Amino acid sequence: MSMHLLPPMYSTTGKKKGPKKWASAEAKRREQLHKETWARTLKELDKLKPQFSREVRALKPALEKSLAMMSSGPKIPPGRETPRIASLDTGWVACTKGADQEYTGSAVLGIAVQHKSCLQPVFSQEAAVESAKMRR
Repeated sequence: MSMHLLPPMYSTTGKKKGPKKWASAEAKRREQLHKETWARTLKELDKLKPQFSREVRALKPALEKSLAMMSSGPKIPPGRETPRIASLDTGWVACTKGADQEYTGSAVLGIAVQHKSCLQPVFSQEAAVESAKMRR
């Protein structure tokens, strides 16, 4: 649908927001306190980043070993191996669209519509008259 047909609420122009207005001075103070706390938290995390990377490097060999053990899969007892059976090669056949089917016989006179969208084939003049009268 074209934009000129839509109501103004769907417009992409004129959506610039002005300065944020607070419901009260208390709400503004709480928001500023939250921003300051978040900034301090981010600074502390940046200070701890080298320490975390050292710990991860120390744990890396143990993690790789446990992952290798998990990925090895279940152990199959001897004598229970499943033989590999190759699938049958039937050759390559092109997948092409078949010819469109078209009715060329003379048995069906036409199609009748009964009860909304119930399409039924009509084989005789008598069936066509009954369908027109909506009798079965």
